[in-house]
Amino acid sequence: MQFLQSVLLRLCTTLITLIGVAVIVFFVIRVVPGNPIAMMLPPGATEADVARLTALYGLDKTIPQQFLIWLSGVAQGDFGTSITTKQPVLQLVLSRLPATLELSVMALCIAILIGGFMALTGTRLRGSKTEAAIDIGNGMALSVPDFLWGLILILSFGVLMPIFHISGRVTPSLPLPFTTNFYLTESLLRLRFDLWLDIASHMFMPALALAIPLAAIIGQLLKQSLKETMHLDYVTLARTKGYSETHVILREALPNAILPTLTLVGVQFTFLIGGTVIIERLFSYEGLGNMAIDAVVNRDLPLIQGIVILFAVIFTGVNLLVDLTYAALNPRLRHA
Repeated sequence: MQFLQSVLLRLCTTLITLIGVAVIVFFVIRVVPGNPIAMMLPPGATEADVARLTALYGLDKTIPQQFLIWLSGVAQGDFGTSITTKQPVLQLVLSRLPATLELSVMALCIAILIGGFMALTGTRLRGSKTEAAIDIGNGMALSVPDFLWGLILILSFGVLMPIFHISGRVTPSLPLPFTTNFYLTESLLRLRFDLWLDIASHMFMPALALAIPLAAIIGQLLKQSLKETMHLDYVTLARTKGYSETHVILREALPNAILPTLTLVGVQFTFLIGGTVIIERLFSYEGLGNMAIDAVVNRDLPLIQGIVILFAVIFTGVNLLVDLTYAALNPRLRHA
């Protein structure tokens, strides 16, 4: 019963957070200088043309009135119409969301593989020069932001050694027999490995640029958790039974040391999605982050609001899922 109450409390908190984000974003983007209507019209447009479009998009009303109109539309699933493309905002956002989610999931998988390998290797060879080298590498990975890693990867494997694609999501000349925008997933389900390899090669470098700093964080935390776990009694008992050090780390220490890392991965995944904005622009990747930059440049207010609200839903949803998963896996919290 207490666990259920905790879930309901978190759901209420999530809803309040989303409403707060909606209020802040709506009012902030409307006090920023610039007239989006004037950007839509040609240089010879008259004041009557400006007034007509301003009324059409409801920008002639007061900001509180605009917010109430927009909020009532959102409650009905209508996020408005994009000023630049004249298409429904929800349709535009959902069309780009799969690309960003696939990129983020690939980056997360790469980060877990690299970070986990570094943590296990550092724990297995603790006290050696290899562990010191891993710590130095983690420090270097954390000190360089993801967009700089992107530039380094483009220069290294896109220019000097052109191994991977450096722009786009898929080769334009390839046929795309997809019914959804989850290209990577659907190509695998359709057993179109030629398309899968092409899409994956386009995604690899932006995903790696996002993954490197996260891999360093995962590696550091997991290695520290493993070190603390290695001194516990049940681990010592496993050693006395004659198990190898690798077996002790993987079968005894890792399952109990991974919970703090699980929480970190969930929280960092939300930041990973937010970090795609610059990376997608850098690699000309057709995702939600790239669309967000275009919306800001064009002052497309309805589109900006829709993108920010969707990001907020993802952030709060992932954090809620992580909290519930952690509580479900940790009996002390589940029965508290």
